[in-house]
Amino acid sequence: MVKNNPTSLRGSVSTSSLQEQAARQRIAALEEQVASLTAKKQSSSPHPPPPGEHLPMPSQSYCAASPLGPPPHPSAYLPIREPTEKGRMSYDRADGRAGLTDPPILGATRLNGKESNDNNVSPENEQLSLFEQYNESAKRFRETMRERAEMIQLQPPSSSITKGLFRVDNTLKIPEAYTQPFCDFLTDNPTVFHAVSHFEAKLENAGFKKLSERSSWNEQVKKGGKYFVTRNGSSLIAFTVGGGYKSGNGVAMIAGHVDALTARLKPVSNKKTSAGYVQLGVAPYAGALNNTWWDRDLGIGGRVLVKDPKTGKITTKLVKLGWPIARIPTLAPHFGLGMFGQNNAETQAVPVIGLDNSDIHSADEAFKNLTLGGEGTFAATQPPKLVRAIAGELSIQDYSSIVNWELELYDTQPAQVGGLDKEFIFAGRIDDKLCSWSAIEALLASSTASASAEDGIVKLVGVFDDEEIGSQLRQGAKGNFLPSTIERITESLSSNGTSANILSQTYASSFLVSADVTHAVNPNFLGSYLEGHSPRLNIGLVVSADSNGHMTTDSVSTAVLTRVAEKTDNRLQLFMIRNDSRSGGTVGPMLSSAMGVRAIDAGIPQLSMHSIRATTGSLDPGLGVKIFKGFLDTFESVDGEFE
Repeated sequence: MVKNNPTSLRGSVSTSSLQEQAARQRIAALEEQVASLTAKKQSSSPHPPPPGEHLPMPSQSYCAASPLGPPPHPSAYLPIREPTEKGRMSYDRADGRAGLTDPPILGATRLNGKESNDNNVSPENEQLSLFEQYNESAKRFRETMRERAEMIQLQPPSSSITKGLFRVDNTLKIPEAYTQPFCDFLTDNPTVFHAVSHFEAKLENAGFKKLSERSSWNEQVKKGGKYFVTRNGSSLIAFTVGGGYKSGNGVAMIAGHVDALTARLKPVSNKKTSAGYVQLGVAPYAGALNNTWWDRDLGIGGRVLVKDPKTGKITTKLVKLGWPIARIPTLAPHFGLGMFGQNNAETQAVPVIGLDNSDIHSADEAFKNLTLGGEGTFAATQPPKLVRAIAGELSIQDYSSIVNWELELYDTQPAQVGGLDKEFIFAGRIDDKLCSWSAIEALLASSTASASAEDGIVKLVGVFDDEEIGSQLRQGAKGNFLPSTIERITESLSSNGTSANILSQTYASSFLVSADVTHAVNPNFLGSYLEGHSPRLNIGLVVSADSNGHMTTDSVSTAVLTRVAEKTDNRLQLFMIRNDSRSGGTVGPMLSSAMGVRAIDAGIPQLSMHSIRATTGSLDPGLGVKIFKGFLDTFESVDGEFE
């Protein structure tokens, strides 16, 4: 096999005989597990296994000598129900939910009683480094486990929390079923561009048709249809038109934001080497680079504009480097300076991305001033090592073909469940990919229901960029994206074309749920919360109120959503900030005022807002899907109860 390059940006694995053999054994074990699971899937019945049946789990033994550490834990991808002696699920928890059991650690040196050996490494992997072989094998294993997970039908426990969440047609699942998919979404889609691309793929797979803002919709949007449109690759609006829609009927809307605090690369991110360190020029987006960003494993991702040398066309490609490449190091307390609260974000919060000691090695003198892509190109303004890494990831041969990019830093630690009973989700970028993800999932579930064909309204979900910095740009909620989309929908569905009368009638009959995460109560700072307005995790959606108009909530909108919750067996909570604290903002006020629609601010609670790592409840993504779907499904009938 090809020896690993010690200077490779992808990392390296020791090639000593013992470690190399151990790594090969680990790879072979993963390959054999994938083959075993695939064979079992192909030979099994298309019907799911009984509720109490476990997935086959490999041996507990693993190779301690492996430098790669234990392989991915299956519990990270699939909740396994603990069977009782009679083979049924056990619901012995205090809250009525089924307990989860941890399967054994995957085997490396032995699998199902068989020794792994070097001959099991697939031929196509022989040209990869051990590091790359392991990543590829682990990826295939995760994909296989997820496919197996889809075959299992989770039965609803007798819990008031999960009551009403199970449907015969599986359009809506119990909350636990949404926990790991949400964690996977956060881990796999670290930037706003990746998140919107993920939503596009899910919508297209569900039969939604993509519309272009640059084309006419008059011959495309029809009753009973499902559609979505994007702007800037960072904002998206998806909607369904009921089969019973009539011109002037309302729109049931859920709107949130999908951007998150981050640090973005400056237009010229190349910096002079400092004391042998290669550093990266970044600027904070919103409140990033705060003290929670120090000493974190940071990756880089975003979008890259590439020019085809043959056609001259410029296309956009998404990229994320799959390993931590940046870190902002703290200063040890031994130096006598307090670290937090007095640091200069321009000079002291500069990420290090590599080493370059060429200034003390005369043989490397020619490398000191090396730039890639040629003078005057975009690549020449960026760190050469970073340009190589991005180009390698996207298979770009000519560095000068990189026209520009929008890249940002993100915490590479995966989203994961935590707590003694796995009640929490610990993750980055929860604010606010949480409400956006739940809203999209709710629209997908609502669009598959049999009653949706007879709906007389439009059901719509919009996720916007730039909320964290005021929503002022064209892809932000303060732009015309949502109002213009509704105008084009009404025009396409009106026999006489759009008019001020029809549009005003549509807005007056519509309702907006402004869905943004809100503050869960922190047990260590109870005095910071208003009595009676302290939301808890894993309970339900939180209605946010503000006397100064930072939220859209009023008595009418609260009554509407309360009625929706009653009809769909959901529970609502309340939050309001103390008089001596500062309230945040949402997309609600700007959207409701632009269209004149009734609106409410209601979001999913979380701890540690604006930290690089935050916390929400493990049931909260699923509870969000439930209430949002309930709103989309019942608003038409609930609206009929109000004069």
